[in-house]
Amino acid sequence: MIIGFVIWMLVGCGFIGYGIYLMLSKREAPVGFWANEKEPPQVTDVKGYNRALGKLFGGYGIAFILLGLPMLGGQNSAGVVFTVLGAAWASIALAIIYSTVILKKYQKR
Repeated sequence: MIIGFVIWMLVGCGFIGYGIYLMLSKREAPVGFWANEKEPPQVTDVKGYNRALGKLFGGYGIAFILLGLPMLGGQNSAGVVFTVLGAAWASIALAIIYSTVILKKYQKR
């Protein structure tokens, strides 16, 4: 189970690293959120939008790592259900926060 948690933690650190990259990025174009998005949305403040996405991904990475902690309970731990369901709900929350908060705030009207 340690190996599984280490892999889980590396994925979470990937999200955190991507969030840090977005927050520190000096990109002149907004970053797309959805997979296979043809064009990222037209936003009013590119730096603010990218920074908000960076915070969102960083927070998701931290939550993802914390949700993996029950994996350390052993092979037949019932807490793994919390890990799986928590990751699913966190992913849904990620999309909802992006759509209702970040996109609503920064998208050109």
